[in-house]
Amino acid sequence: MRPVVPKTARAAFKVREKHGTIKRSTFAGCGRFAGMDLMTLTEIRRAAQNGSISARVHVQVESAAAKTTRDGKPYCELALADACDRMTLRVWSDHPAYKTCSGLAPDSFIELSSEFHKHPHYGLEAETNKWTVRPLTDQEKNELLLGPADLRAKQAADWEFITQTVQTIFDPRLRALCEVFLKEYGDRFRRTAAARKYHHARRGGLVEHTGQMMRIGKAIAPLYPQLNIDLLIAGILFHDSGKLWENQFSETGFIMGYDEIGELVGHISIGIELVNSLWQKLSVENAEAWKGLVPDSKDVRLHLLHLIGAHHREHQFGSPVVPKTPEAMALHYIDDLDSKLEMFATGYANAQSLAARIFDRVRPLPGNLVKSLEKFQQSSDTKAPAERELL
Repeated sequence: MRPVVPKTARAAFKVREKHGTIKRSTFAGCGRFAGMDLMTLTEIRRAAQNGSISARVHVQVESAAAKTTRDGKPYCELALADACDRMTLRVWSDHPAYKTCSGLAPDSFIELSSEFHKHPHYGLEAETNKWTVRPLTDQEKNELLLGPADLRAKQAADWEFITQTVQTIFDPRLRALCEVFLKEYGDRFRRTAAARKYHHARRGGLVEHTGQMMRIGKAIAPLYPQLNIDLLIAGILFHDSGKLWENQFSETGFIMGYDEIGELVGHISIGIELVNSLWQKLSVENAEAWKGLVPDSKDVRLHLLHLIGAHHREHQFGSPVVPKTPEAMALHYIDDLDSKLEMFATGYANAQSLAARIFDRVRPLPGNLVKSLEKFQQSSDTKAPAERELL
């Protein structure tokens, strides 16, 4: 049979993926083609691991900075972003688009068409002076802001799981607290990242992270009867609630700005203050209904605050207190597990390949990544252990 020759960037990507040179992350959720050669930054980055690839990508301009080389040659550095990834485009002064790119504003949306490659030190790059840009139409801009279809579906499912899980909380105080938080801050929550760099660092990433943590919490709670599942679920919802100020994206783009409250106070302290504020309001409104409930409302609030304050576990990582309850310790490790496994998944997809099944280190993971062992697949002619003859 004659080999099939890919005719488009999309086809080339598909062929590489089929033969195992490119693997899609089950955690990343950023793989969708809107056209024959229109790809996301994540898809281009993965494909470029195996050599240059020609493609188009729709992005928002995060910033355009005028710079000079050591030799004094001027150039413009564009920071570009889509729903899941980022790249830097350096526009040299002799490029036909230099003047246009230098005048781009942070709210600009463009299509970049180029031959892309992966630089060993600078990451994904467009081939020098072999690229073109054009502004996006309103329809293209709106489609870009919605994000890839599979990512939208995943985040919608995670959001639905979060809201449903909150409804299973038996303690009326914790359930009411979670409900009012989702009602008042839901829109902001759904556009917030779980981190700026390391894990779930994308618009809506906090919803993905929180949803998965709740799944883990519900799965392990029956194995450890000492865990207060109501408190653990509430702690998972609120542990990163301060990131709604620290890591929020704009309403109409992929730019994660900086908030003075987030810089001066930090997400742990913001989360504690948020819970105290909502709790005070609810305790006044429900004074009679909450009277006499066991455990005491003051204890419930105090333990929830401890979960938020202790979820980084160590003072050097920002926690004002170390975990001192089973729920606080469980929350920390659930948080750490989900974030670390997301880093592995992203690393397998994007990190530099050092050898077969070995990838460059993704910080803060402790060393180079090695591809995990494939799951055993029993063939149809393999007998089960009980069916084998004894030696």
